[in-house]
Amino acid sequence: MPRPRATPLPRRWLTDLDTVHQRIAPRFTRSEQRQRALAYLQALLSPVERKNGWQVAERIGERTPDGVQRLLSTAQWDAQVVRDDLRQYVLDHLQSPEAVLILDETGFLKKGTKSAGVQRQYSGTAGRIENCQIGVFLAYSTPSATALIDRELFLPNAWIDDPARCATAKIPNSITAATKPQLALAMLQRAFDGGVNAAWVTGDAVYSAYNVRDFLEQRQQPYVLAVASNVHVWVWQDGGPAHVHVADIAGQFEPHHWQTVSAGAGSRGERLFDWAWVSVTELMGSAVAAGLGPILSAGFERWVLARRSLKDPTDLAYYIVFAPSSTTLTEVVRAAGSRWAIEVAFEMAKGEVGLDQYEVRSWVGWYRHITLAMLAHAFLTMVAAREKKGGRRPTKSSFH
Repeated sequence: MPRPRATPLPRRWLTDLDTVHQRIAPRFTRSEQRQRALAYLQALLSPVERKNGWQVAERIGERTPDGVQRLLSTAQWDAQVVRDDLRQYVLDHLQSPEAVLILDETGFLKKGTKSAGVQRQYSGTAGRIENCQIGVFLAYSTPSATALIDRELFLPNAWIDDPARCATAKIPNSITAATKPQLALAMLQRAFDGGVNAAWVTGDAVYSAYNVRDFLEQRQQPYVLAVASNVHVWVWQDGGPAHVHVADIAGQFEPHHWQTVSAGAGSRGERLFDWAWVSVTELMGSAVAAGLGPILSAGFERWVLARRSLKDPTDLAYYIVFAPSSTTLTEVVRAAGSRWAIEVAFEMAKGEVGLDQYEVRSWVGWYRHITLAMLAHAFLTMVAAREKKGGRRPTKSSFH
């Protein structure tokens, strides 16, 4: 007896989803896989409790998960091209001069040692060292919505140094060692090459490596990137160039330098912190003249920015900022505070469309599932933004 189909998506969403599917349909060489891709998207958007192979297959009316596994493993289609379709879809619906590109990572808890890139490593998702995969993501965020537009799977050195293990997980021979900042740099380059424009780039300290900052400065792309307290900048000190930690620079702030500014509205109201900043352009000027440090673009400045908790003045965070000289502290703080939006996107993508509920182990399977889940999440994001604009507050049941 055929398995019963779950309740279908509301008709008002099916038309929109068909339009999304038409965008990616040419990427599939066979009509069977084109239709299965649409069914997979519908299943990810459905109220199925776990978006794994068996439950997705049941949702789309198939007796076994074999067809779903073929879609994610052996069918002829390129997840990288579909990723580009996803990015353009997001731009078509969300493009804004206020957009911020956000870099961050999330963990995918896994058992065993077979899944591509898995090992015991720190996961911010779990808040501890776990057996997991780490995905590095790029989000496009506007005041109205946030969508994930790119992704890379981080491969620890233990994988890169084990060709046999990589072959078992079907990791292409062309994949070489890459740090998380290098993965971030590749995603930023793709975004810019794909026509993405952003007012700011922001991200966690992991993604503020010198090569990322230098790349953005060469493009005159404003950024506000978190940094560790021991990150240094060049200054001219006691008649010569010196490295000075950002924490030491911030330690010289006087009480009147601190201003209480909101980093944006959160679930509990305005996220208020004390902020202080200082331009290091003049401090660095002599060092640059001496050939020590990057040349600054005309009309731009660099700042060291510090954030202090209102409840605990010893709780400090640090940033390096690059932006036009006319930029205000309020603008910088808003950009820094926008990073929380990608955390909300991760939560929604995992909770609503099964971003982390895959069972595939291979490299290609990871990229295919994650890409389709990102597309499903982007679809929900557009629906929510449209309903909000229309004065309706979307609920979970709206999507199911």
